[in-house]
Amino acid sequence: GFSHAVVAKGVQHIAYIAGQGGENKTGHLEGDFAAQVRQAYKNLMTAIKATGATPQQVTKLTTYVVDYEQSKLAVMTQELKAVFGDHLPAQTLVPVSRLALDGMLFEVDAVAVLAE
Repeated sequence: GFSHAVVAKGVQHIAYIAGQGGENKTGHLEGDFAAQVRQAYKNLMTAIKATGATPQQVTKLTTYVVDYEQSKLAVMTQELKAVFGDHLPAQTLVPVSRLALDGMLFEVDAVAVLAE
């Protein structure tokens, strides 16, 4: 689930959230794909809240998936809906051969429009 286009009117402040991976509080990657996706979205929400934004103010997501296959889409959609509910930001999925850390399987970045 995603929106193909989102319009932001009268934008004065935009937050660009860097890619968030599946590292837990101690910096270790969670074990499997689903756990990394879940943790990455938790990390994303922490970063979004730090900017003063809410999930409903997120307009764009980019996800990066190592060794993407169609079965991973269901896991990603479940976690996306758990965080964003019915608000579906524009989203691009980019299959990649690897990410920054050994064993990293998923990363998500975001753009949010902040309230004045």
